[in-house]
Amino acid sequence: MPTNASSPAAESVGGTPSAHALTDVTASDSTLRRFLHGLPGVDAVGLEGRAASLGTRSIKTTAKAYAIDLAISMVDLTTLEGADTPGKVRALGAKAVHPDPTDRTTPATAAVCVYPDMVATAKQAVAGSTVKVASVATAFPAGRAALAVKLADVRDAVAAGADEIDMVIDRGAFLAGNYLKVYDEIVAVKEACGASARLKVIFETGELSTYDNIRRASWLGMLAGADFIKTSTGKVAVNATPANTLLMLEAVRDFRTQTGIQVGVKPAGGIRTTKDAIKFLVLVNETAGEDWLDNHWFRFGASSLLNDLLMQRQKLATGRYSGPDYVTVD
Repeated sequence: MPTNASSPAAESVGGTPSAHALTDVTASDSTLRRFLHGLPGVDAVGLEGRAASLGTRSIKTTAKAYAIDLAISMVDLTTLEGADTPGKVRALGAKAVHPDPTDRTTPATAAVCVYPDMVATAKQAVAGSTVKVASVATAFPAGRAALAVKLADVRDAVAAGADEIDMVIDRGAFLAGNYLKVYDEIVAVKEACGASARLKVIFETGELSTYDNIRRASWLGMLAGADFIKTSTGKVAVNATPANTLLMLEAVRDFRTQTGIQVGVKPAGGIRTTKDAIKFLVLVNETAGEDWLDNHWFRFGASSLLNDLLMQRQKLATGRYSGPDYVTVD
């Protein structure tokens, strides 16, 4: 999309907005719209080609063992079902703390992710460990509720002990071009998180239709104060993909270059195997860099992924796969 001399994209270095261009871009709906639509358009063919190319990298032996442990430490072990019970959440918390009870060298996962009413139970289950408790909020997964309801959802989760809040944006407002409404909601949710909880902003990339929209949502979320930007709820047909995650990694890299502020990335939904996870770690390393290869800055939103990582870890250690009872069925 061509830009004129006064557009934010015209004041750029290397295809990203300059630090000067970020000044006051959220002052009004028109300035925010002009900024977001002034971002460089995404070359879909190039993006998908690079993601596919990076996915062919071969990781072997010692490097693979390191990658598996790193991936385990980045998992937000998740249960978000209407049938969740306190017993299920306690079991999930125990698994997050000691993913493999037979091998205490296995790292703990990054977090357990649950609905707000299960936060207190999860907090008790992981007490004394490094495992965080993340809670979805803001009328997850659709996000269709009044702002007051969304903020009450967040405050309840934080009061119950949530260390992290995973909010969903109003995709309807975003797709209608009402960017300032989305921005203001993220700012309000960030404030409701207080000083104790980090905020992950979920875009539901499968509903945003275009890569250009994913890029715009990424910058919008970061401008509003997101600590993480997250692909998906895991509740729609298209969730995390290498291409949309690569695009978001480029966004956080460029945002830090321009502002000095580092923001994390969380692909969620559809990442089920060790091979998948390692592909995403390669994307992180080759796009954002080593600074993001830490669970403070990169997470996997998953439920079944951990089991495959544990199976592959055991295979590397013993040379054979374990029987079907080696991992729990979540």
